[in-house]
Amino acid sequence: MGKFQGGGKLNKEENSTQVYLKVNSITQVHHKEILLKDVASLFCSDQKILERCQSLPIFKVKDNKEKRYVQDVMPIIQKITQLGQGIQVVNLGETDFILDYRPLAPPKLFWQWMKTIFVCIVCFFGAAFAIMTFNNDVDVPALFSDLYQLVTGKESSGFTILEASYSFGLSAGIIVFFNHFAKWKLNADPTPLEVEMRTYEEDISRTLIENAGRKETEVDVH
Repeated sequence: MGKFQGGGKLNKEENSTQVYLKVNSITQVHHKEILLKDVASLFCSDQKILERCQSLPIFKVKDNKEKRYVQDVMPIIQKITQLGQGIQVVNLGETDFILDYRPLAPPKLFWQWMKTIFVCIVCFFGAAFAIMTFNNDVDVPALFSDLYQLVTGKESSGFTILEASYSFGLSAGIIVFFNHFAKWKLNADPTPLEVEMRTYEEDISRTLIENAGRKETEVDVH
């Protein structure tokens, strides 16, 4: 009787089909009907099951605008196991992943060239400004005064277009870098402050776990 049960268990394992799933952490998609093959790599010895898994719909975008959607891999595993009996999913990738939806649009070559030229100009003058301020021991007012007198031939009054543009550019750069001003945000991406806060929370959690593990193994000397 024991031999029969052992043989039955072996046959059950032999009849099972394993599907290896590796989901990318973030995937950019351009169509609203998203299939599993769009966001993950799959492998299965059964070609029919593999094709059904690849064509499995996992998400449908409702809004026709750029947006990032955070998804869980558990519903995907449930859908794969419902394709047939004996299917086992081996997850080799992420447990949570991001869908970066960007609707298809014609290429804007003029706008892309303008952005490229603008970045080149900013890098050129930014590097020149950094070199000049370094050589003047970071004396920005004196540098502006010398530049104004060099270009116009007049002495600077202390408040010229250089100081005004510097103040405006510094404020605009800070807003663009931190990606928000009050409740207004430039895009849906997390701000650098939010990223640092999440990193800080992860470090705190990791430290608490490590300290708890050490307290169990350390000898109390008090």
